[in-house]
Amino acid sequence: MEHFQRLEDLRLDHNLTQEEVAGLLHCQREVYRRYEKGIRKIPVDCIVTLARYYRCSSDYILGLTNQIEPYVDSGTG
Repeated sequence: MEHFQRLEDLRLDHNLTQEEVAGLLHCQREVYRRYEKGIRKIPVDCIVTLARYYRCSSDYILGLTNQIEPYVDSGTG
């Protein structure tokens, strides 16, 4: 799955509009729409913000894993 599809899926799963997510990211709705459609690359800081907001891993947003749970530091490293 492409990462931009995950953006839309997460937004819809949380019953949010593109306008609401754009507000969270401090960008215009059209800019966010382009992230969702894969027209424009999403900046790392936006991925971090969304991962924290949705309580998922950045790897999940990027399509690198299907495991939605965020990484939890066990404190052993």
